[in-house]
Amino acid sequence: MHLVQILLPLRDNEGQPYSDAVFQALNHKLAQTFGGVTAFSRSPARGVWINNALAQRDDVMVVEVMTEVLDPGWWAALRGELERDLRQQEIVIRAHAIARL
Repeated sequence: MHLVQILLPLRDNEGQPYSDAVFQALNHKLAQTFGGVTAFSRSPARGVWINNALAQRDDVMVVEVMTEVLDPGWWAALRGELERDLRQQEIVIRAHAIARL
């Protein structure tokens, strides 16, 4: 079993919030594909990273699904779509092996 997490920025590069429709469409796609989805949207995580010696900040939402089979190609394609649609240099999608208890 794998837990796959997607870290999504809440705002575009100009600081404008993305439409709720963007997140609803992704949640729908993930729920249809994997049978369920969890979005941690009420308390966004705050990220800071250094880019060309400047600190940059971002508020992100974490969206996650559990899946028996991990298909890296499918996830890479989704990451590409999200990066294009959200106009981001990189969207982080990570997977962890988990055991149901």
